[in-house]
Amino acid sequence: MTTSMIRGEAHAALITAPGSGQGKSMVTAALARLHRNAGRKVRVFKHGPDYLDPMVQEVASGQPVYQLHPWMTGEAECRWRLAEAAADADLILVEGSMGLFDGDPSSADLAILAGLPALPVIDAWGMAQTFGAVAQGLANYHPGLAIHEVIANRVGSPGHGRLLAESMPEGLALLGAIPRHEAMAIPDRHLGLVQATELAGLDRQLDSAAEVLKEAGLDRLPARVMLEAEAPTPPPCLLDGVRIGVARDDAFAFLYRANLDLLEAMGARLNFFSALADATLPACDALWLPGGYPELHAGRLTANVSMLAKIRAHREAGKPVLAECGGLMACMESLVDGEGREHGMLGLLPGTARMAGKLTALGLQSLSTQAGELRGHTYHHSLLETPLIPAAHARRLAGSPAEPVYVDGALVASYFHGYFPSAPALTAAIFRGQSLRFIQD
Repeated sequence: MTTSMIRGEAHAALITAPGSGQGKSMVTAALARLHRNAGRKVRVFKHGPDYLDPMVQEVASGQPVYQLHPWMTGEAECRWRLAEAAADADLILVEGSMGLFDGDPSSADLAILAGLPALPVIDAWGMAQTFGAVAQGLANYHPGLAIHEVIANRVGSPGHGRLLAESMPEGLALLGAIPRHEAMAIPDRHLGLVQATELAGLDRQLDSAAEVLKEAGLDRLPARVMLEAEAPTPPPCLLDGVRIGVARDDAFAFLYRANLDLLEAMGARLNFFSALADATLPACDALWLPGGYPELHAGRLTANVSMLAKIRAHREAGKPVLAECGGLMACMESLVDGEGREHGMLGLLPGTARMAGKLTALGLQSLSTQAGELRGHTYHHSLLETPLIPAAHARRLAGSPAEPVYVDGALVASYFHGYFPSAPALTAAIFRGQSLRFIQD
């Protein structure tokens, strides 16, 4: 069999930070918009399992955003997506997760794997010469990682910026000092950034943020990188002709583009609908209720009695349903929101989903069956109260205890979020309503 190779060369960098909360998401978005406005084609990727940052990055770049994670998506897919982008784009930006060396695999591991230089964003608030020490520590921590420049964020004045530049050790340079500016702030909530669709004036803000970066000298392109990889084998047509109804609105929006792409590549036809605004389901053989924020829209969801009845009828007809995280919460008899108000839900499963007011689960996990190992993660701020006995538990790679998986006929529900390309045959089995043979430790 002849292997097809993809090669490309583009300016590229991993935008990272010493830790969360340094401003790397908005800096990445502003950089993408800055170069897009200059007439360049910009592709942005996100390290690790994240739904919210990519929404903003897609608006900033005007291009689709995919996740890259050596464990969840696989090393080969990381290389392929980057090489494919480099063959077409002028600039590639990969937004890291957490701190540069946090997690296993970390953002640094991805940069080393792909051969990308790292460009740390360091919050300079309350720092002067110590800024150079932080930069030097990041640059020297791993000999296989290339760091030549850093970005100072939330700088107080031009004089502050000069102090930071003078603090840089030999071999490192300050690419730019970003001043504190309202255009560089973006609101967040308990699961991360507010969804891009809920941010009024986001385009204008991104244009303003791009100008802030331009004035700070950040309009210079990073180094060019040659990227190559083997093209993947197309997946088998395991869902040929299957119509899948996919909930997509402010309550259910946590959808990886790669998941949607895989379903279509396997022959499925995706019909999107709003569980909040539509009165009826589209024509569908299977239903997908993804994660999101049902707790913020529980009143509207409860009030849409027509839609709830249609989903119940779909379930009563024995048709497949996949419910992930927020979708699982909607399947319960009731949901108690963050204000303590109880809302009636679909009642497809017995029990209550209750907001806990704090993070209750976080980590990488996988679900193993005879049809393959589905990799993904868990991240939620609610707890489930149910008499149901799980059909299986996901395997914990890192973080929280393994999530239970509930199966009732053709309904599969869990807090676990799956990355479908990691297990195409298992994904197809779920949407075809086939029996699952779980493999447990």
